Amino acid sequence: MTQSILPERREVVMLQSAEMKRSNLSRRKMINRAFSAIGLLAILIAMATLVALLFDLVIDGVPHLSYDFFFNFPSRVASRAGILSSWVGTLLVMFVTALTAIPMGIGAAIYLEEYARKNWVTDIIEINVNNLAGVPSIIYGLLALGLFVYGLGLGRSILTAGLTLALLILPIIIVATREALRSVPLSVREAVYALGATRWQMISDHVLPYSVPGIMTGVIIGLARAIGETAPLVTIGALTFIAFLPTPPISSEFPFISFQWLMDPFTVLPIQVFNWVSRPGSDFQGNAAATALVLLLLTLAMNGLAIYVRYRLRKKIKW
Repeated sequence: MTQSILPERREVVMLQSAEMKRSNLSRRKMINRAFSAIGLLAILIAMATLVALLFDLVIDGVPHLSYDFFFNFPSRVASRAGILSSWVGTLLVMFVTALTAIPMGIGAAIYLEEYARKNWVTDIIEINVNNLAGVPSIIYGLLALGLFVYGLGLGRSILTAGLTLALLILPIIIVATREALRSVPLSVREAVYALGATRWQMISDHVLPYSVPGIMTGVIIGLARAIGETAPLVTIGALTFIAFLPTPPISSEFPFISFQWLMDPFTVLPIQVFNWVSRPGSDFQGNAAATALVLLLLTLAMNGLAIYVRYRLRKKIKW
């Protein structure tokens, strides 16, 4: 009698267990669908907001884009105001930034990844580099104000602005370059060493060429961030109204190259937007929208260039 009851109880327990599993599975599927719907809704709201803002920017800014707008100096009259000094200043500042940050960032990443010994000193350096990537940009402006403007006596110049933005994007370039170097398989390094190459030959002839796509992506992303920064440049004293261009880098007298432009005052596109937005006239608001549109197109062009370079270079890589 007892032996006949036990199998029945086992069957009941197994049926109850299977029913609970089906119930839990259906509940988990329902939760999964709910979270998927919430995530999709959040993306749609963000995309709709972005499209609305871009549409408003295009509607307000496109009518003000013209030849005179690009090649006129800022003016107190909105119809005659242009962004000549702003986009020239932006290009010069970004030139100094790239010339400073790219070699320093790549060199620091190569040293930390390929040469530095793994000890507490390098651990502290790595922690600080990662933390500096998240420091607010205004902190870099305060640092540059004390170090470059007053400490080194560089003044409120293009050189100071370029060095400030170089410090800002240096951690981004270092982190991106290190990740690109790590992506190269260890077998490549071992094969090069097996052929009798030195460490620098291994890095320069094999590791770096394979890492170029990732490095270029990090560099362009860093420069795209720097081109839109305003807070650190306002802190170091960038001008909001400037009706002249820096000294030309090429002169008619020997040695035909002038570096005086590095010490000239400057303004950039984000500060020009800030200046016009703060004015009450509706015409200046349209000029600000047009300038923001130009800045947005420059940023998109830089990101598009990064994607194109990465795609072309990755096609050439064969492990």
